[in-house]
Amino acid sequence: MAPTTVEDVRTERPPADDLLDRLDHERPVTTAAGAFRLASVRIKRDLLRIVGWMNDPAVAAFWDLAGPASVTEEHLRRQLDGDGHSVPCIGLLEGSPMSYWEIYRADLDPLAGHYPALPHDTGIHLLIGGNADRGRGLGGVLIAAVADLVFGGRPACARVIAEPDLRNIASVAAFLNAGFRLSAEIDLPAKRAALMLRDRNPSFLS
Repeated sequence: MAPTTVEDVRTERPPADDLLDRLDHERPVTTAAGAFRLASVRIKRDLLRIVGWMNDPAVAAFWDLAGPASVTEEHLRRQLDGDGHSVPCIGLLEGSPMSYWEIYRADLDPLAGHYPALPHDTGIHLLIGGNADRGRGLGGVLIAAVADLVFGGRPACARVIAEPDLRNIASVAAFLNAGFRLSAEIDLPAKRAALMLRDRNPSFLS
């Protein structure tokens, strides 16, 4: 593994005043599946792994980032060099990289034009990287853990949201298992999506 350089830190770490309120997303958590943590993406360390995942047909069907490494790198750099709306992460379970995550400000995203967004709504995108980790119920367990991290780190956030493709039955089921509810079906530019919400206060009315 190449050592982290000063340039890596300067260009790939979300800025200190990022719009996710300095969310402590790398704090390790204990889950039913084992110790889990998110690590901010580093291009030099993580790109080839993420490219491999994006080119898996099971992932490519829903992420639309298959192709050469430049496609994935451009997607990552838009977040890493951007305005702090989105933080790309690698998920490590018991120390092993096994998933890719994006935590983003849904209320500041174009998505907000497609549903009744509230200030500080925080969204989650994810993929489980390897076949060996799919179909084991890990998605629901890890989504719940990440949602708890968001609520713990962002007091102003009343809802965590997701918008998986309606065709991705496994993803929709994982969010339901993580305590999300199906709020609506919405038409986005690239898909018809299930708008999934998890409220900080279960009695909160959206």
